Amino acid sequence: MKNKTAAFHNLGCKVNAYEMEGMEEELRKAGYKIVPFTEKADVYVINTCTVTRVADQKSRQMISRAKNLNPDAIVVACGCYANTGKDVLIRDGVADLILGNNEKSHLNEEIEKLKTRRLTDNNARETFVPDINKGKWEFEETKVSMKEEHTRAFLKVEDGCNQFCTYCIIPFARGRERSRSPEKVIEEVNELVKQGFREFVLTGIRLTSYSYDGFELKDLVKEVAKIDGVHRIRLGSLEPRAVTEDFAKELSELKNFCPHFHLSLQSGSKTVLSRMNRHYTPEEFLTSVGYLRKYFDDPALTADMICGFPGETEEEFNESLEFAKKVGFYEIHVFPYSVRQGTRAEKMPGQLSKKQKAERTQLLRAAAALMKQAYLDRHLGKAAEALLEEKTEIGGKTYWCGYTPEYIRVLYDSDEDMSGKFVTGKLTRIEDGFIHLSDD
Repeated sequence: MKNKTAAFHNLGCKVNAYEMEGMEEELRKAGYKIVPFTEKADVYVINTCTVTRVADQKSRQMISRAKNLNPDAIVVACGCYANTGKDVLIRDGVADLILGNNEKSHLNEEIEKLKTRRLTDNNARETFVPDINKGKWEFEETKVSMKEEHTRAFLKVEDGCNQFCTYCIIPFARGRERSRSPEKVIEEVNELVKQGFREFVLTGIRLTSYSYDGFELKDLVKEVAKIDGVHRIRLGSLEPRAVTEDFAKELSELKNFCPHFHLSLQSGSKTVLSRMNRHYTPEEFLTSVGYLRKYFDDPALTADMICGFPGETEEEFNESLEFAKKVGFYEIHVFPYSVRQGTRAEKMPGQLSKKQKAERTQLLRAAAALMKQAYLDRHLGKAAEALLEEKTEIGGKTYWCGYTPEYIRVLYDSDEDMSGKFVTGKLTRIEDGFIHLSDD
């Protein structure tokens, strides 16, 4: 009997990546061999994203590519765009099966149902959209063993968002906020420690809304930190107002907590933040940054920022640019504003041209590059520990690449297999955005 094969392609965030690994694991247990997406497979699963119009386009492209690779395959579209762009996918008729974000754990079950329908009805070639959890947004439990080559384990502990920022489609794609039980999180961490994982990243769509029977995010972090074998803990994106003095102080007391904070900024202009329906001001953001710098030694601060939001004047953009420089981020993920159908911002006056958004994006990215260089320069000569992950070639030479607790990418020269190993040394020189780590 021919082996069943399945190929996966993921678009989007770390939450999506975690869920995709859960789906891979489900199909492995069902007897599938997982093959590269470029190969011919019996089943293709595209875990879609809808955060921007470009993400929508890429999602559709990958679905079409899968059908071209094997016209007889079952092509599954799941995830965020499968929720928000369902009507378009049905109209296009390329996807054979559409599963929303709260239906991913039913992947193998629904594939088998589709196969049965096709055997019993030769005309059943239309896109199949099962009605599994319609209208229900509960935390969908996914247990992931992770791939062997990974050294860092991502754990989804929260899903959904209740904020409804005026530019964002994600609440429609992910549903309301819901959290995973601490017991399930601890259970999974313990299992992953046994497999050799030492670094854990807690992720969520709105991570700081984590709440389970009075258990808050910092409580969960403390419990994970107690587990023997947990060498590092990181957090995904944080809402600025959640970073209180107590939050910063208590996390700084955990020896295995990494001083790397991704704060969801979006704009440094108070008026733009208000139009975005963001629930903080630049002054409040700076207060949170102050707490982090008070309790951590030069923490790595990263952020997302949007350029060209509807009505953004040149003065507001410059205000945002200067604010970013004032904070002095390690990295900024800069995006031109993307119109999302169904959001309030779609109908706001003052929509900027593509050229205006591109120009402002370029300016902010240039400033971000200088900030990153300044941060790396400050760490030259310092002692550091890195978790090595994989080989990379820089300047014609092969090194082991890894990360410090601040998420600084380092290069380490060794002929040995260093994957998954911790090394210590001194940060010596910068090359192509990396810092060389030399033995003490």
